[in-house]
Amino acid sequence: MAQQRFGGKYSPGAQPSGGTRAGSPAPAPFRNRRARKVSIRARLLFVMPLPLLFAAVGSIRRGSATETIAEVGGFAGLALAAWLLAEGLKAEAAFEARKIARPPSIPRKLFAAALTGASITLVGALSLGQGLLTALAFGVIAAGAHVVAFGLDPMKGKGLEGVDEFASDRVARAIDRAEAMVREIAGAAGRIGDPLLEARVERLCDQAREVFRVVEDDPRDLPRARTFLSVYLMGLRDSTSKFAEIYARSRDTESRRQYEALLSDLETSFATHRAGLLKDDRSDLDVEIEVLRERLRQDGLTT
Repeated sequence: MAQQRFGGKYSPGAQPSGGTRAGSPAPAPFRNRRARKVSIRARLLFVMPLPLLFAAVGSIRRGSATETIAEVGGFAGLALAAWLLAEGLKAEAAFEARKIARPPSIPRKLFAAALTGASITLVGALSLGQGLLTALAFGVIAAGAHVVAFGLDPMKGKGLEGVDEFASDRVARAIDRAEAMVREIAGAAGRIGDPLLEARVERLCDQAREVFRVVEDDPRDLPRARTFLSVYLMGLRDSTSKFAEIYARSRDTESRRQYEALLSDLETSFATHRAGLLKDDRSDLDVEIEVLRERLRQDGLTT
């Protein structure tokens, strides 16, 4: 079967060729990694509740149980709200970075605003001696200021123009599952205790994410990509988990050699499959998937 060399935008250093799909975009500038950026304002919210702890110490010395409970509860509520906000900002950044995405399943930023308002109301009513209505008013103002400062969570999914909502939702669900598997792979690689191997696995995860971007650009690729992602990512996850267990106990050099050989094969295959998706080369993809299945069975690296 003739192999066509791929030389499109997705090949490092390659020139565009006629074998690629027209208009294929370059990889995202953030290398398709999971978004982690959190603003300084959001980080400051972890510090702002600290005075309530000092106030709680003073209340304990005065023997005021009501004030102590209010201040400790207010601190805990505001700290939890700060954590929810940070997670909500990460989820929002990941949502904005993708072309096809479902809204976060939990509106973390909205919950953070509500929890902030409730915590301020609790402290105002039980610790500062304000009336219930006054404390509630301050709580509403605090929640509203939180929403104004940080906004709300994405509430509606997004897809490509001209692609029906059902197809967009299928792609979003498939990529969500694949992203979860990539995180499992990264976690298993971290247990190996070898920075070089962990870096190689991270590069493979980057290649997998670029396959996700190809599927987002054209949801018609999903059936073939689903098989590719399930076989390859599951093979990489299972082999990495098993190798991490073996290598942590024995530092076995033969197991390491087999695992490194598998990584080398996967590095080549991931790039080939991304190119195959761009070229609509179904037969080559099917053959390579079967070869990988047989390789994993022979090496005994699957769980």
